[in-house]
Amino acid sequence: LSLKAKVIIYKRILSRVPGVMITQFVEQLPPGKSTPDFARKPMTTTVQEGKQAFFKAMVSGEPPPAVTWGRTKGEMNDPEKYSTRYDERSREHVLEILSVKLDEADSYKCFATNEFGQAVCAVTLNVNEAFNKKTQNVTRKKQLPVQKEGEIDPKLLELLLSAHKKDYERICLEFGVTDFRWLLKKLKQMKKEREDEQSKVVEKLENVKQIEMKSTGRAEFSFDMKLRDPNSAVNLYKDGTMIQYDDDKNSKHSLQKTDTNYLFSIKDPQKEDAGFYQVDVEETNVLTTDFQVPDVGFEAKLKNTKVTLNEDAIFQCVLSTPLDKITWSKEDASLESGGKYEITISEDKLTHTLRIKDCQLADKGTYYAIAGITSSSASLAVQDDGSDKNKKKSRFKVDMPQIKALDFQSPPSFIIPLKRRTAPKGYECEMSCAVKGNPAPRVTWYHNNISLNTNTNYHITNVCGVCSLLILRVAPQDNGEYKVIIENKLGSAESTMTLNVRGKLSKSGQKS
Repeated sequence: LSLKAKVIIYKRILSRVPGVMITQFVEQLPPGKSTPDFARKPMTTTVQEGKQAFFKAMVSGEPPPAVTWGRTKGEMNDPEKYSTRYDERSREHVLEILSVKLDEADSYKCFATNEFGQAVCAVTLNVNEAFNKKTQNVTRKKQLPVQKEGEIDPKLLELLLSAHKKDYERICLEFGVTDFRWLLKKLKQMKKEREDEQSKVVEKLENVKQIEMKSTGRAEFSFDMKLRDPNSAVNLYKDGTMIQYDDDKNSKHSLQKTDTNYLFSIKDPQKEDAGFYQVDVEETNVLTTDFQVPDVGFEAKLKNTKVTLNEDAIFQCVLSTPLDKITWSKEDASLESGGKYEITISEDKLTHTLRIKDCQLADKGTYYAIAGITSSSASLAVQDDGSDKNKKKSRFKVDMPQIKALDFQSPPSFIIPLKRRTAPKGYECEMSCAVKGNPAPRVTWYHNNISLNTNTNYHITNVCGVCSLLILRVAPQDNGEYKVIIENKLGSAESTMTLNVRGKLSKSGQKS
């Protein structure tokens, strides 16, 4: 009697998502079938003790995999504590942990399994101790130095480090500095030092938005940030004292985190909420913002406005106290002067005006003027009344002799091509070229013939035909050929260069 042993073959598969491990149960997959994988893996989260925690994952595979959850240090068999569900609308598998306790801070695992394999990834839950008097007076480790007589206020420099260049003049004026050009050299050096410090804990930091009152009655500031260590502590300070926050929008201070976006908000701000706010990752500052609450009211509020299609609409308010700037918004979106909107301020800084040019149906809605922590709102109605006046305009026609249009179109070309570069490992490297063409050419960057335009590890810009690619921290894998291809309907052109990374490992394992 012969016995045949069944051999189970386990095969490791590389996932498209970092941190996901896939095991294939069969040697060959049948046509149309696939092992499970994560389309989006759950994100590390931090919650306050007593609050709810959520992990969300999207999976793929054929047949569709079953999703289960586990944790490293304990069991998850209490249905009143751990709840799992599938959201049909968002196609997300959700793990909800109710009333989180400190000892539930742990590494959790998500398993996606079908008959052909299993995908698994780990995620961390951090739990902050509930706010109490013990944590109320925790001070920032790196306090700002005291301003000395005749020296610049350290708060001014901290604010400028986080601000956009267009806001430099306004911020300097608030501190009584009328000529800030001499500050720029010092600021440039400080920015370089701050960026070097941030690079130790932050992989990416961009889209920083200063604190601003919203039409919802909340004060908000935000930024996009990718941490080197997802478990790094993100702390909020007001005037050097730590503030406790959680993910509940009904709390006084809250943080809403979506992928890499961090949105901090203050509910129902009062005068005592004014202050100097700082966000630190561990002990490194990533944002500084100044929340001012001036004692101001509205002498004349906004009034509802109705205009005809293509006309300009005007909203105007009068303040009780002069202000250099107020916030204008449509619904919850802030408005800036330029293009569609024209924002003006009277000489006495009391009358503030918003002009909406060439109104279309999409411009109707509610508009807000926000001064300090008070606001005034009014609605804009836009109608196409089809009046005789408009009809006459549409029927009025002048026959002009036809003039042959000049053709200024041209195929794309390089004014300045790429040049060969050498960069040390771990340093910043920027490569650029200048292009022309009409219509403006589409620009695509390649590294060793792989497109980089959607790769978030590279910062790509195109300003007035000057195309740049920035690598914040050069790594050995950045070595190789870089190519720029420019295209429009009249043709294409390309330019190539080679980047040599000093300090990269050679095939023999020795440093070159």
